[in-house]
Amino acid sequence: MKFSVLVAIVPEESEQAAIDAARDLGAGGITLMSARGISNNAKKTFFGLSYDGSQSVLLMVLEKGLSLQVVKAIQKILMPDNQDSNGLVFTLPLEHLAGIDTSQVEKFQQHLRESL
Repeated sequence: MKFSVLVAIVPEESEQAAIDAARDLGAGGITLMSARGISNNAKKTFFGLSYDGSQSVLLMVLEKGLSLQVVKAIQKILMPDNQDSNGLVFTLPLEHLAGIDTSQVEKFQQHLRESL
């Protein structure tokens, strides 16, 4: 079984929707981190300081096939009606893995059996 790391950078207000979408598809554990972002087009605010809002970074270890489904689901949240994106989601291949809960591996295996 091959695994991927999924990284989603979403606006804070879209965090729960992204978590729900990932969980509905079979993601187990999700690591959440708070972040701040600066875009190319910084927004001017008080005393010339720029602020683009708070983001949440979601990290997930997923079975490779499941990760593509989660990317597509989060993309729909970030780009409603094909508008400009409000965030970023990508995957990275995972070469070595230790410490994953065996029940989560069993869920991934069940997901693979159901998708065939």
